[in-house]
Amino acid sequence: QAQLGEAGGGAVQAGDPLRLSCAASGSSFSSYAMGWFRQAPVKEREFVAAIGWVGTTTYYADPVKGRLTISRDNHANKIYLQMNNLKPEDTAVYYCAADLSAQRMTRDLNMAFWGEGTLVTVSS
Repeated sequence: QAQLGEAGGGAVQAGDPLRLSCAASGSSFSSYAMGWFRQAPVKEREFVAAIGWVGTTTYYADPVKGRLTISRDNHANKIYLQMNNLKPEDTAVYYCAADLSAQRMTRDLNMAFWGEGTLVTVSS
């Protein structure tokens, strides 16, 4: 069982950076792949980035490649999403998720655990 809590959202200008974090409680955090998803207004939730349980395997959605970086700290039970050069189209609620497969996160929204989300607003 795991509980996830996101932090770090806010309102920024286009081109600004922002770092999101997700704290996990419960056992076996280091056994789960972790990921970030987002949902913009009137749009479906979509995959953003995922990281394997060791932290050496990562996946990114095409629109964020080269701008967003996912990382994890298994000692602190946290994952992070460093977002650089933000664009207005990055505006969304960002959700942290945990599941057994990082690769499956790229094509499936049926995750084992979800956080409550944190809002990121990027203005032009």
